[in-house]
Amino acid sequence: MSPYKSSPNAAAARFARPRQPSRPVVVAICFAAIVFDGYDLIVYGSTVPSLLAYEAWSLSLTQVGTIGSYALLGMFFGAISAGALTDRFGRRKLFIACLALYSIAMLFVATAPDPTLLSVYRFIAGLGFGGIAPVAIALVVEVARPHERNRLNAIMLAGLPVGGVLAAIAALAFLDDVGFRGLWAFGAIALVTVVPLAWWYIPESDRTTAETTRSVPVRQLVRRKELLALILFAAANFVGFLLVFGLNTWLPQLMRGAGYGIDSALTFLLLLNFGAIAGGFCGSALADRFGSRLVAAGAFAVATVSVAVMASAPPTPLMVVATVMAGAGSIGTQIIVFGYVATHYETAVRATALGLTTGIGRLGAVSGPLVGGWLLANNFGNAWTFGFFGATAVIGGIACVLVPRRRRATVEDGNEPALSSPASS
Repeated sequence: MSPYKSSPNAAAARFARPRQPSRPVVVAICFAAIVFDGYDLIVYGSTVPSLLAYEAWSLSLTQVGTIGSYALLGMFFGAISAGALTDRFGRRKLFIACLALYSIAMLFVATAPDPTLLSVYRFIAGLGFGGIAPVAIALVVEVARPHERNRLNAIMLAGLPVGGVLAAIAALAFLDDVGFRGLWAFGAIALVTVVPLAWWYIPESDRTTAETTRSVPVRQLVRRKELLALILFAAANFVGFLLVFGLNTWLPQLMRGAGYGIDSALTFLLLLNFGAIAGGFCGSALADRFGSRLVAAGAFAVATVSVAVMASAPPTPLMVVATVMAGAGSIGTQIIVFGYVATHYETAVRATALGLTTGIGRLGAVSGPLVGGWLLANNFGNAWTFGFFGATAVIGGIACVLVPRRRRATVEDGNEPALSSPASS
């Protein structure tokens, strides 16, 4: 046989084996997956006014909030399951599976014939939504060098608010032409764009060894001090997700209640997500330099102050500034908290810790739309609704401050020292 030719089996093996990518490639693919994740989740809030006006279903505020929560409930189960499964069976398999699942499910969401099936399909999509974030974070933190983990994680997770920006822009540009079903269907584009790239370029973690597979990461996370950290991280995630999805679901409706037209209301959703991008980048850069503890707590404080300003119904220029800062203090803060958790734990338990804390946090994502819908349906108005979101942000900040510090660095990820205090605390 010619030395320049290879057997069909060898060619097939080369095709099936992912190429060895650089850090930017892994970050870019994970970023794209999170963009679609963010779009699919946040576009629902952009279509709430249209759903309420859809006479064929005649939905109430409470029903719309409940339907919005089903995807978030699915995210709870998806995050809890994917975090543990990826530490056992590998990042690559779970990443591709979650990405494909939510992409296919969005096609069913877009064609749902009634509210009941819409809820079922959104729950199934939520399984993929919940699983993709902890796996993507674990992938990025593992390929990053210690001094850039928070920064690269923030770049990747900026896909969430970028998806929100795209959702708001799509609603402004296409809602009248394609309706809410068309906007939902856009979310399935990932199936023919990001999934093939992930299949070809995402590597498997070097840590997926027999030794890691035989370990039980959860046992390592429920020891005294580790359990306290896990509970506090879960509480911070709960509050963060409550703010993210409560505000993204109800902000357009709240702005309409404040006297703004539908286009202006959607513009405020756009501003919220622009603020989130800036907050995530700036906050994570500060976390790499000064540590995640105080930066995350400070970001929650920004959310409290900005939402309190929004509750006072200020003039439009001040409302614009407050909305941008609310984005930095809600979605931006959640990006910082993700990085805080990821850099706090070692490789062997990182995805499990992310899955558990973000999974419990997804209950906050369920609570935000539900409580917001209940407050509005019972005529509590904008002040009480914004006030509720601001008060919960205080709890998130306290939880971040109370997380126990790591006393010593550990050696992981190619014998490089892990982040130590203060950067990892």
